[in-house]
Amino acid sequence: MDRRAWLVTLAAAALMALASGLRASGGLFVSPLNSASGLGLATISLLFATGQLALGLAQPVIGAWADRHGSARVVAGGALVLALGTALLALPGAGLAPGAALAALAVALCAAAMANGAVGGNALLVGELNRRLPAAHAGVAVGVLSAGASIGQLLVAPATQALIETRGFVPAALASAALALCALPLAAVLRRPAGSSDVAPAAPLGDALRDARFLRVAASFGICGFHVSFLAVHMPGVIERCGQDAALAGAWIAVAGVANVAGSLAVGRAMPHVDIARLLAALYAVRAAGIAAFLCAAPSRTSLVALALVMGASHMATLPPTAQLVARQHGVARLSSLLGIVMLVHQVGGFGGIWLSGWLAERTGRDTPFWMVDIALALAAAALVWPLRARRVSSQPAGCAASRRGVGEVQTSARTAADANS
Repeated sequence: MDRRAWLVTLAAAALMALASGLRASGGLFVSPLNSASGLGLATISLLFATGQLALGLAQPVIGAWADRHGSARVVAGGALVLALGTALLALPGAGLAPGAALAALAVALCAAAMANGAVGGNALLVGELNRRLPAAHAGVAVGVLSAGASIGQLLVAPATQALIETRGFVPAALASAALALCALPLAAVLRRPAGSSDVAPAAPLGDALRDARFLRVAASFGICGFHVSFLAVHMPGVIERCGQDAALAGAWIAVAGVANVAGSLAVGRAMPHVDIARLLAALYAVRAAGIAAFLCAAPSRTSLVALALVMGASHMATLPPTAQLVARQHGVARLSSLLGIVMLVHQVGGFGGIWLSGWLAERTGRDTPFWMVDIALALAAAALVWPLRARRVSSQPAGCAASRRGVGEVQTSARTAADANS
């Protein structure tokens, strides 16, 4: 890639790191917010889950704005709202009555979640990279983008944990709000070069929404949201229920972040050589196997770290093949809009994962029932995407050869790819 392409890629990865780090740190606030507000774990879980649902509902709109107007304006506006919403998390520490604390948390979590998607949303950034970068490098760039999410978890979560322990959750929330403003200079890097247009014509989405292949991809990513949103919000509580010190939570997120970097980069390198549907199915199968192994082992620091490695390595690694499956089917001209819909399904899954796990933990005091559901869903996700593997070239008309190309090549012939796979 040339210098400009690398600059855009690294700016997008930094935005992803910032947004993902703040999102991953959200679970660290669950226990102190519960103590400060007295609302109960089930209610706090429902509020966090509602925030994830709000993020999902905003994703198609964010993706459409980015397709039509470019990402820079969307990111800049999102950074301001994210800072405000994150700062509002400090309000329950001001001695508010339960009703006022409930309202403050609902507004804060919904505003921060929606704005987080505008700053570092998958739909927005993946679509922008595929439009802006040279065709031959788009797939690698998405792998770097996914690795950025892991780096954000590695850096932001331990720092937030340390602030909560030493200063309390109110200073930690205000520091996180200030950190969100770092997205403003990064947004400037995403501005289109002088002389180019930021406006793209609107494209209909009805054909994709009626395509069973697209619906399979979206459903599998909804299951992905069920996994990762649960981990982001409730893993600190899981660690405590395993009899470990709460301080391990920050380190757990950091270990998962390191594994995430390795997994994302490895998948990015593997995509040109392995069928992407089979690769994605394998990632979901690895998640199921990792959870099953964790349940079979005695709860300990070692088993928790092993779980962090497995879940981290398969976390953001699902994004590049998911995006490529959508692009292979429907091209990249409307990729942000289509991925916005996929992210909506992802966040609906996240709502279910966050709420159900909190409800089950409060009712039973255990996490095993939820883990069993999670294993079954991971296997279902693998089954959904496995049939989407590319057909053999010898059994297709010549025009269908485009379906075997990567995201970058599809970028140069989006219409041909969409027609060939219809």
